[in-house]
Amino acid sequence: MDAKRNRSVNFTIERNMKKLLQINVKPNTANEHGIPKKSVISAILSKSGLEGDYNNYRTIKKSRNPDMAVLLYPIETIKELNKEGWPIKPGDLGENFTITGIPHSHFLPNQQYQIGESLIEISFECDPCQNLSVLPYIGKTKINEFIKTIMHRRGWYARVLKEGLIVQNCNVKQI
Repeated sequence: MDAKRNRSVNFTIERNMKKLLQINVKPNTANEHGIPKKSVISAILSKSGLEGDYNNYRTIKKSRNPDMAVLLYPIETIKELNKEGWPIKPGDLGENFTITGIPHSHFLPNQQYQIGESLIEISFECDPCQNLSVLPYIGKTKINEFIKTIMHRRGWYARVLKEGLIVQNCNVKQI
């Protein structure tokens, strides 16, 4: 009986862990949008974002706005959208950090999180945009429906307070 109880306790602890499941980047590629992003095992996070990642909107239209250095997205929201019929995978929506254990609704501006060696601060919620139509399962025909679906579930931008190395599966700790 004790062995069963210990296993369930360990499972509960693991399930409640706040982790960085995936780090996502996309280099500056001619004639391509910044999505979907591809997974990397580790990256250096600087005030301007992740090494090896390029975001045209942030860089050109928002003049390298430091409040948009990275985009966080919970895997739980991806799973919700999957259940609703959208075949989203981590990195598809342009997030830099796919996280687990923190629901989208928990994030608020000015919250601080330690991720790896770095410290970030939530800036503001990301609004969905027409660029999401480049995803093959959305396209021009479903973009308006998709934008309505993910309104207030698009992720959160954050600024970088402390630069450092980020490694996949590291803890995400609210400060």
